[in-house]
Amino acid sequence: MAQVELIMPKMGESVHEATIIKWLKNEGDKIALDEPVLEIATDKVDSEIPSTSEGVLSKKLFKEGEIVQVGKPIAVISTDAKEPVSEPPSVTPVVVQSKPAVLKNSEAAVVAPVLEPASVGKDSSSGKFYSPLVRNIAKQEGISMEELEILTGTGKEGRVTKEDILSYLPNRKKGIAVEKKVTAPVKEVQTTPVFVSGTDEIIEMDRMRKLIAEHMVMSKRVSAHVTSYTEADVTNIVRWRDRVKSSFEKKEKEKITFTPIFVEAVVNAIKDYPMVNVSVDGTKIILHRNINIGMATALPSGNLIVPVIKNADRLNLFGLTKTVNDLAGRARANKLVPDEVQGGTFTITNVGVFGNLMGSPIINQPQVAILATGAIKKKPVVLETEFGDSIVIRSMMFLSLSYDHRVVDGMLGGSFLRRVADYLEKFDPNRTI
Repeated sequence: MAQVELIMPKMGESVHEATIIKWLKNEGDKIALDEPVLEIATDKVDSEIPSTSEGVLSKKLFKEGEIVQVGKPIAVISTDAKEPVSEPPSVTPVVVQSKPAVLKNSEAAVVAPVLEPASVGKDSSSGKFYSPLVRNIAKQEGISMEELEILTGTGKEGRVTKEDILSYLPNRKKGIAVEKKVTAPVKEVQTTPVFVSGTDEIIEMDRMRKLIAEHMVMSKRVSAHVTSYTEADVTNIVRWRDRVKSSFEKKEKEKITFTPIFVEAVVNAIKDYPMVNVSVDGTKIILHRNINIGMATALPSGNLIVPVIKNADRLNLFGLTKTVNDLAGRARANKLVPDEVQGGTFTITNVGVFGNLMGSPIINQPQVAILATGAIKKKPVVLETEFGDSIVIRSMMFLSLSYDHRVVDGMLGGSFLRRVADYLEKFDPNRTI
């Protein structure tokens, strides 16, 4: 029988290693082609690794909890195939919104005491995950779990990465350790007990839902949320799409939605008001030169993911349409790679797709603003003309912008939102794609 090596696949330019979470097959088990063999985790994505061949798992090369470099063999499969399969497997990643963040120091503080290295475990009391590599570095440097808890990472849902802990060490050695404000002890938040009857069903949150919940609560805690609303007349857009959608689908074999038009309007408005395209690092404002638009996408599981259109300002409407369709399709099929859900500088969420007129979305950290687009509805409106006012039927929609009042005031937030609406209303119904 031929011996085929199962290779740790590449999952993005910034991902160089992964931790084996769980073996789904034991040595001696039969494996079908593309059947999941093990689960892995990186700082940015959780994945299942499928088999590249049909056969028998003859040897595991690593144990659960061990770190494997991308491109290295992780198992050996015995197969009847005449030639070994050398192509690395494609992974089915379960990606969640990332929240790049920076270590925050606070004034009037004390350094967290260093515990015994053995106290640094796989999961913290708060449920945070630390990879074996991060735990090993923490152990070698004498960093306690309490200190790791305060550290905010740049990985998936704030996961502390190797780069985070290594960049923290120089400051720590200079005496600028992770600090905690000297305040009165914080009482644990008491939640109202939930009454459960014999007919109620208890459903445990899956890993992705837990991470989303943590990210949303963190955002409300970090940012001073304010939401502004405006209404836009999108009649020209609706008529244009009705005119081109059939020919576009026939030619390109895919649909054209309103989303790329919304993205185009947001990009143009960001060019006019660049201070909406920022992040906050303590008392510093980071102005992003790249315009990377995240598009919130609902998954079949009911969870949420935000793939990112990188450098959206460099794409025309045709390019935006292709990119939106590609990212949305692969998001729903769990085929995104980690790099495609990172680096967003502004997010759009379409609440109208569910028939909602408007919403007040939660900011996707570390961004400072998120736009919600409502359902497009025909309604009577007053149209002002040189011959007087008249009542006409127009296609209208609400837009809402949630923004971080720490750095975006009402004038900037309201002006930006109105500018997005202006670009939508001025859409040329005669343009081509």
